[in-house]
Amino acid sequence: MEHSNADRMKTALLLAALAGLVSGLAFYLGGQPDLASTVWLVGVLPVLTALLLEILRSLWRGEVGLDIVAALSMSAALFFGETLAAAVVALMYSGGTFLESFAEGRARREMRDLLSRVPRTATRHRNGALEEVPLDDVRPGDRLLIRQGDIVPVDGTVASPAAFLDTSALTGESLPVRVESGADAMSGSTNAAEAFDLVATRPARDSTYAGIVRLVEEAQRSKAPMSRLADRWSLGFLIVTVALAFAAWWFTKDPIRAVAVLVVATPCPLILAVPVALVAGLSRAAHFGVLIKGAGPLEVMAGTQTIILDKTGTLTDGRPQIVSIESYGALDPHELLRLAAALDQATKHPVAQALVAAARERGLSLPVPTNVAEAPGEGLTGQVDGRSVIVGGYGFVTGRVDKAAAEQPALAAGSVIVAVGVDGRMAGHLVMADPLREGTDDMLAGFRRQGIKRILLATGDRQEVAERVTEGLGLNGIRAGLTPDQKVLLVLTERKRGPVMMVGDGVNDAPALAAADVGVAMGARGAAASAEAADVVLLVDSIDRLGPGIEIARGARRIALESVVAGIGLSVAGMVAAALGYLSPVQGALIQEVIDVAVILNALRALRISPARTHRD
Repeated sequence: MEHSNADRMKTALLLAALAGLVSGLAFYLGGQPDLASTVWLVGVLPVLTALLLEILRSLWRGEVGLDIVAALSMSAALFFGETLAAAVVALMYSGGTFLESFAEGRARREMRDLLSRVPRTATRHRNGALEEVPLDDVRPGDRLLIRQGDIVPVDGTVASPAAFLDTSALTGESLPVRVESGADAMSGSTNAAEAFDLVATRPARDSTYAGIVRLVEEAQRSKAPMSRLADRWSLGFLIVTVALAFAAWWFTKDPIRAVAVLVVATPCPLILAVPVALVAGLSRAAHFGVLIKGAGPLEVMAGTQTIILDKTGTLTDGRPQIVSIESYGALDPHELLRLAAALDQATKHPVAQALVAAARERGLSLPVPTNVAEAPGEGLTGQVDGRSVIVGGYGFVTGRVDKAAAEQPALAAGSVIVAVGVDGRMAGHLVMADPLREGTDDMLAGFRRQGIKRILLATGDRQEVAERVTEGLGLNGIRAGLTPDQKVLLVLTERKRGPVMMVGDGVNDAPALAAADVGVAMGARGAAASAEAADVVLLVDSIDRLGPGIEIARGARRIALESVVAGIGLSVAGMVAAALGYLSPVQGALIQEVIDVAVILNALRALRISPARTHRD
């Protein structure tokens, strides 16, 4: 509401200034110059009054802004009878602030759309019927109906055979994603196909979408350090402007030249271009699934020199995958996997769940096991399709089957073996590992092309595991076996070389993320603590989105600087020309406002930054 009131005020001031200028010109051309001057004065006064009030509020807060130059130019023009010049300055100043407001509104459009999509209610199954309940009443375990076109209100697992979700608002993914039964569905995505059931796993306030909304609101409230730098420069620019205007008056004895110098300096592009470019950069990064918590982190992100990467869940997927299946007897490898996965449905062990997911991805039908007995951390026994099945560690299985079995195979570092016994005999084994994410080498090469000088791995895993997984990546260093406080120490050490970005996903990464110049969290599956401590959150479980994020940050910062340098340079040139008598006050005002409009439009180019390479998962 506060923003809309301010926008309405800016619109009203623009219309008053425009009406005053046009009406005054009509009277002037009609041969009534005195009446024209009065009308121009009436059109200027509302803008000047609003400007003086804003200056007083700024001074009360201890801020000295470049709006003072605009007030001086309008006041001086009126004092020396240059009412037409004052009217032009009033129109262009009010038009510039209106355009700035319009530009920022456009840059925030995607974020505002994200906020407007927050669902307020959910449809819940209860006692064989459906009921519409407030979102805050949804609890973990509730079964919800998600109709076609509905926004998924909370994080949960798909309870129907499959669902097709449009995640474009969160990740920029253009095509709907198929989510299988039992897989996670992220809140904020849209049901793009038939209705399906969802079992809630988190309350609404803790769900992914609610967290994203909170981060967006924080980002919108932020003010960039670069903008504060512009505020600090404003006093120096004000002194230069006033000094040049006074010198022009002193040496030529012509006060109109001083007025021309003042109006050509109104207002400096510093207060327009920087926030527009950086907020546009935030919006553009969000389109690619990179939520930056404000313009400040975006600026620092643009200057990053070193990236420190966590391993599990960051460079790797964080979920074991089947590397190989070895059958010792007549069983087909797919049948071996089917039997093992069917039994593993009865446990929540991460390796077992990964094995079940792999079987479903292969289209295998998994019957419900019976007579299941679990030895926690070791394995399971049970019946599958009338067959006796044992799944677990190699020692657990060999201790319960025929001893005439092959010896335990040698494993690469970071791998795990799942042994399978069927009907009292060793049937085979599956090798599982947590490999690097696909395209990791290309991603790291992209970091280096963007100017990243050092890329390090920081992990709590053993040295041999870290070296094996990252072999051939050409990292600048591997730091293994680290505790959370040791990761923080590594970040602080590397900061001596330049700005450091830390990327992680676990609770143990949160302290290092907070210590880094820019902390990046894997927001899709990462821990809430890491997302809270981070400056940047990847909204999709894909670290390769970080490359486009860095490129957009650097592009937005470059565009902001280009706009500022070009705008100030042209303003100073115009001020010198006015001091030398080559520009009248009216001409100076028109030229300066053309400069302001140009730098705002240039800053909006940040909305069209296209990263060189964007992966779509």
